[in-house]
Amino acid sequence: MPEMGSTIIRVLEIALLMAFVISIIYDSTRFVKREYVICSEKVLKKSRIVLLSDLHNKCFGHKNEDLIKAVEEASPDFILVAGDMVTAAEKKTKYEEIVEFLGCLASKYPVFYANGNHEYRIKTYKEAYDDLYEEYKEKLIKCGIRLLENDKVYLSDINVEICGLEIEKKYYKRFRQTPMEEGYIDRLFGKNTDGAFRLLIAHNPDYFKEYVKWGADLTVAGHVHGGVMRLPWLGGVISPMVRFFPKYDGGLFMEDDSVMVVSRGLGMHTIPVRIFNPGELIVIDLCGK
Repeated sequence: MPEMGSTIIRVLEIALLMAFVISIIYDSTRFVKREYVICSEKVLKKSRIVLLSDLHNKCFGHKNEDLIKAVEEASPDFILVAGDMVTAAEKKTKYEEIVEFLGCLASKYPVFYANGNHEYRIKTYKEAYDDLYEEYKEKLIKCGIRLLENDKVYLSDINVEICGLEIEKKYYKRFRQTPMEEGYIDRLFGKNTDGAFRLLIAHNPDYFKEYVKWGADLTVAGHVHGGVMRLPWLGGVISPMVRFFPKYDGGLFMEDDSVMVVSRGLGMHTIPVRIFNPGELIVIDLCGK
């Protein structure tokens, strides 16, 4: 009997290992679509949003044709990009395929893009990246993409103000979270449109309480990659900032009357695997009450 027990344990170990390997291969090459409905009396009419985040130069099909098809099938009124579409890697950073992909989408839909920590790194580390960010930015703008670098745009037909937040490197520190300075977001954005529905694109979800305090009605975020590996009942295991079981790992979160949707992202970086955690394209139906 002891031999039988050890054999069963060994078989289970092998089966578990195989499940991990299969998941890494499978989930690292696919994405799923998840949908949310968010309603507010501030919103004048229904709008459909597609949220993209953390692509990290990954391609789904030739020139991202699979991802483009999924966006087209969703038929959005506009697209939000929550950062880290490219990966910052000294002397290896490439953006051409991302520009082509986003340019294709921008030819059909309005696209609003806020930077993540990787774009911010390329932008601020001139000694490593030279003028790469300026080149990337120029090409995005030429494609008709609205890049929101602590900037905002008001959509009067639906009474929605889209704000693109870009925060400093210190707010992406590994292991421990840096407290956000009091009034930090107010200083970046200034006065907001009175009575408008505030839609904040904020790459890092960890500061949700600060976003709520600032006045965000809806925050869309990414960055955490779904926790890299997901476990039943426990959720995401580790974030790119090397924090275990991150609180905001993916999905819908609420604080007072404010909502945050966190994308699990599409690509990989830092910990370059996805385990029981495929990439994610998010569709949000924003409607009035």
